[in-house]
Amino acid sequence: MIASLGMYARPQTLAATARFWAEIRDRLRAKDIAAPQELEQDTPFWPTWRAQNLLFSQTCGRPFAIELHHTVTLIGTPDYGHENCPPGYYRSAFVTRRSDPRTTLAEFAKAVFAYNETSSQSGWASPKFHMKKHRLHIENIHETGGHTRSARAVAEGHADIAAIDALSWDMIKQYDDFASKLTVIDWTDPTPGLPYITAKTHPRDIVKTAVQDAISALTTADQRVLRLKSLVHIPPEHYLSLPSP
Repeated sequence: MIASLGMYARPQTLAATARFWAEIRDRLRAKDIAAPQELEQDTPFWPTWRAQNLLFSQTCGRPFAIELHHTVTLIGTPDYGHENCPPGYYRSAFVTRRSDPRTTLAEFAKAVFAYNETSSQSGWASPKFHMKKHRLHIENIHETGGHTRSARAVAEGHADIAAIDALSWDMIKQYDDFASKLTVIDWTDPTPGLPYITAKTHPRDIVKTAVQDAISALTTADQRVLRLKSLVHIPPEHYLSLPSP
């Protein structure tokens, strides 16, 4: 069995994430499910999500829509309590340098746009459609491999603008010194958040209950670190209907 929680992993959240998994793991074992002792830490996302023995992980809505819905089951979507979003939804902040004299999205139409990867909903698809709605087009791009890297690229002048998902942006502001060089000039529309998944061969209801109970069992401190509020149900169709660029 494989379990991973790498989407928002960073040194400051590892301990709380490990305790969250321990709560889930012990509840699954009580139901005779052979949950692994620890989370996978170094396995790349796609091989983990595609694994036939995947017990628990978190993916992005776009990977689920473009491929994973054939082989995995949605357990539920964690609600992080994002401002101006329905439960379980999130949005992305368009961040630029505070020192940049440009203040509107239109002024960045031909600027260098940093993004994590094209399979990202928050870093690629959502900002592309947001700009399209405003009759703008991303022309110059700089791939970074991660939201924190995209934000840093803007702060250090390697790019001019990036779209950072709300939870990543919240953590960047809390933990990364370079965040003081950045400001938000716009937000994308809310879309369904990053769902928890399991392989279709595993019992969804048992895993879902274990996750729900584990969230409730977290200490106030760990809930604060992980920003976890609850687990909500967003139908798979809501992910599959997201427009693809």
